[in-house]
Amino acid sequence: MIRNVDLNEISNGKLYDANDLVKLGVEDCAGCHACCCGTGDTLNLDPYDVYRLEAGLKKSFKELLAMHLELRVADGVIMPFLRMDKTLEITSAGVSVTEKEACTFLNSEGRCSIHDCRPGICRLFPLGRIYEGEGHKYLLMEKECHKERRVKIKIRKWLETPDFPKYEAYVDEWHGIVSAITDHLSEMGEDQLKARNMEILQKFYFLDYDISRDFYEQFHERR
Repeated sequence: MIRNVDLNEISNGKLYDANDLVKLGVEDCAGCHACCCGTGDTLNLDPYDVYRLEAGLKKSFKELLAMHLELRVADGVIMPFLRMDKTLEITSAGVSVTEKEACTFLNSEGRCSIHDCRPGICRLFPLGRIYEGEGHKYLLMEKECHKERRVKIKIRKWLETPDFPKYEAYVDEWHGIVSAITDHLSEMGEDQLKARNMEILQKFYFLDYDISRDFYEQFHERR
């Protein structure tokens, strides 16, 4: 998603590569799931995220969409987002305090129930990506996390994603596909934009992935 902000306002101003060590580690997130609440407008999923969820939960995209995902428009592109459900925070006295939105994959203990197959944007937190030319760098969004991060971890290890060089190349390819729309919105008519969105949704999301096959092969076939 496009975010028109000053990097110094959300980060330490430094850019990192995947092999850099960054202060990302905390002892545990127990008792905190703030990053899983009220963030429905930012948690968009790419095709590999959907492949991971289909493989991990043994559900089709349509089933996931019915229960845990929703389609939204971001920068002119229609794509799936993690759905937020409204819940009430209750005090020990049993009085309702506030209504908040929480990810539908949070369990009753406030922990992620899909941690092993969680989407890339969840793995990334509290990092962000900034795209430069045909590649990207990482930035640390220091003020986004409520926990103090003390332990330095290599970014590629933090993301816990197999075939990491393939994944990095795929991230840039997918960004290029999405940018082909977002960068030319003013030049596209309503019908053309709708047709392009429907094509992307059908090819990369609604057409279920064969979880017994390599994702990247299927992605390039569809591309």
